[in-house]
Amino acid sequence: MDVKEIRKQFPILDQEVNGHPLVYLDSAATSQKPVSVIEAVNDYYRGYNSNVHRGVHTLGTRATDGYEGAREKVRNFINASSTQEVIFTRGTTTAINTVAASYGRANLAEGDEIVITHMEHHSNIIPWQQLAKETGATLKYVPLQENGTIAIEDVRETVTPQTKIVSIMMVSNVLGTMNPIKEITKIAHENGAVMVVDGAQAAPHMKIDVQDLDCDFFAFSGHKMVGPTGIGVLYGKKKHLNSMEPVEFGGEMIDFVGLQESTWKELPWKFEGGTPIIAGAIGLGAAIDFLEQVGLHNIEEHEHKLAAYALDKMSEVEGMTIFGPSDPGQRAGLVTFNIDDVHPHDVATVLDAEGIAVRAGHHCAQPLMKWLNVSATARASFYLYNTEEDIDKLVAGLVKTKEFFSDVF
Repeated sequence: MDVKEIRKQFPILDQEVNGHPLVYLDSAATSQKPVSVIEAVNDYYRGYNSNVHRGVHTLGTRATDGYEGAREKVRNFINASSTQEVIFTRGTTTAINTVAASYGRANLAEGDEIVITHMEHHSNIIPWQQLAKETGATLKYVPLQENGTIAIEDVRETVTPQTKIVSIMMVSNVLGTMNPIKEITKIAHENGAVMVVDGAQAAPHMKIDVQDLDCDFFAFSGHKMVGPTGIGVLYGKKKHLNSMEPVEFGGEMIDFVGLQESTWKELPWKFEGGTPIIAGAIGLGAAIDFLEQVGLHNIEEHEHKLAAYALDKMSEVEGMTIFGPSDPGQRAGLVTFNIDDVHPHDVATVLDAEGIAVRAGHHCAQPLMKWLNVSATARASFYLYNTEEDIDKLVAGLVKTKEFFSDVF
């Protein structure tokens, strides 16, 4: 894996910010895009922009081929058994909301349970809160270990025969924790529950096999995996999707419309109402091509090395608190941290002055911030285009930040 050659394919990285070469360490929020993805979207709009499926003219056929071809790329990317199990959405948020609104409303009642964890992104908390309010179900949380990991024993104690849905992120966007989804899925199924996986921080960085995981639903977003914004995927086992009602109604998803009754198209189109996200899907297909050319195993190995290097170097900075597992083997390629007596937003501002882009705030994980007993944190996240030199610049910037605020106060 030649990172220098990979970086050449990301034109946005070749710039200066505030007089310094850009060091982009915010890929967990959104990744940068290679030329091949940018060109794929551009080619669609310049060469064959048209609506899909019903048009028999040449541009419509080309657009349909591109759109449905991207679906097949996604199917292969996550090893779904059929393209009928691949639903295009606006992103992970829409995908999880679809499961809650359709499957959840139809299958939960008072006395049932939904199980999640304290580390979840708001997109994997609020839909279940709302579902619990609507149905009278109980929302339960698997407790976290001190290092921000999940113990299987705690999962066994929390999930019961009354549990109908278990929904857990595969990789934490704050702690970097890689959760044992396959084992959790087994426990969910033993208790008669379905398993929903938030894969937003996993799909861009490691090989996903939904059949091996045996999860019932898997959600992820294109913009975190070098693809366009506004496109995502909901994978669902066909047996569930066939029994679920659509949550959006209108064009594209219908079979027959009468004055009083209507019927729906077969999978996957019954969940894709309205003009679909054609350019986004085509761009996502190009992103998958790019990632598979590099190799997901190579990306995962590269990020583990960066995480280990970052943990080692950042821990040398005085007053540094690093959140999440200390074992690099238990975490993905991001490090969330605070510096004593310096607000995370101030850390991010000083780093930005050095051309270093990190994220600061609650990271859409306020319950986790409360669990950590902090109001906010700073986060540096790595991807296939980052290097150890980027981390060295980050550490130098953190030292400068600490010195600056020491002088101020």
